[in-house]
Amino acid sequence: MSLGADQRALTARIRFGLGRRGGEALDGPAERWLLAQLAGPDPGPAGPDLASCLRAIAFDRRERPPPEQSMARPILRAEQQAALGWAVATPRGFRERLVRFWANHFTVSLRQGGVGALAGAFVREAIRPHVTGRFEDMLLAVMRHPAMLLYLDNAVSVGPDSLAGAGSGRGLNENLARECLELHTLGVGTYTQADVTALAAVLTGWSVDINDPVPGFFFRPRAHQPGSKRLLGRVFAEGEAGGVAALRFLAGQPATHLHLAGKLARHFVSDAPPPEAVRRIAGVLGATGGDLGVAAGAIVAIEAAWVPLGKLRAPQDFVIAALRAADLPDGQAPPDLAAVVAGLGQPLWNAPLPDGWADDAAGWAGPEAMLRRIDWSFSLAGRLRDADPPALAEASLGPLLRPATRAAMAGAPSRVEAMALLFASPEFQRR
Repeated sequence: MSLGADQRALTARIRFGLGRRGGEALDGPAERWLLAQLAGPDPGPAGPDLASCLRAIAFDRRERPPPEQSMARPILRAEQQAALGWAVATPRGFRERLVRFWANHFTVSLRQGGVGALAGAFVREAIRPHVTGRFEDMLLAVMRHPAMLLYLDNAVSVGPDSLAGAGSGRGLNENLARECLELHTLGVGTYTQADVTALAAVLTGWSVDINDPVPGFFFRPRAHQPGSKRLLGRVFAEGEAGGVAALRFLAGQPATHLHLAGKLARHFVSDAPPPEAVRRIAGVLGATGGDLGVAAGAIVAIEAAWVPLGKLRAPQDFVIAALRAADLPDGQAPPDLAAVVAGLGQPLWNAPLPDGWADDAAGWAGPEAMLRRIDWSFSLAGRLRDADPPALAEASLGPLLRPATRAAMAGAPSRVEAMALLFASPEFQRR
């Protein structure tokens, strides 16, 4: 499908990015704009260091304060607002979409493990630095991060035959090992229960010290299951080094590349991506040793990914895109973006299960969910009483705006209602 230059530039910002921000310039080839975002550092929003976050968790565990005196809660709230605000403001929407994709792939949720104060640090330290690097480096950073070790209970996993486990009644916790195999690397149907148990044994001792003067990842030899372990037919030595080797091995498997490629294609191409798109991305991952930057560039080259408005926006995507389009001045944006996305059914860093948020229309297109979007569209429109609805519609959607939506906006009795019709329109709901 051939797109006009303006439509292709808008599609780049809507489909690959997070939406056009105000009257953001559309100069130059769309592909060049996307590929330029894969180079250079990406600092992201600032936040507290890991030690401060862990000390807050330690305080709350020790003192059990009422909510208003919690040390972890204000860290979480500030991190959520900063993360959502960054997504609204960043000029590098494609790179930020990649950050959000990989953070969902390696879900850490507030629902388990008491990781609220760590969620922002997890994205900042384990995800963001690696989105254009090698997958194995991201996997290692994720599996060593206190947020993941606490969320999936590996911090309390003990080898039954270890010094800490012998005679204690304590044993393996397989949560992290199972999700690593099923969700993070190989995918369903590529391993056995014996492999889960073996990986859990490999990862015993990978823990967290929240009370040390410099808290963080900590390998506990006394909790590590002694002896070598056989995983997927490969033998790994005991000790921390054996765990590192096992994770690098999993990261490089063809099944892992195929699993990752399927998820990337579903996110960027369509809910049911063509098999050739999946094979192409998997081939790039295999040929480059899991280079995620090269894989992202390969997605840009897949023409099926450029079909306009081919994916329903999840609630967070919708809110971010609407606020980018509105380009509100300081002081006029909703004061609590975390409450907004939570109210629309997708609270930040709070997915129900370790497999993260749904990445298809079926997960978000229910009648009640869409009515909430319409209600919020009117709420946002009320902040834009001085805006020019036709100009904002042209800037945000341009040739992608349907004639029916143009006509409905033109016939609206007020600017507020015209703006609400734009945000609630079928085309604005999609990317």
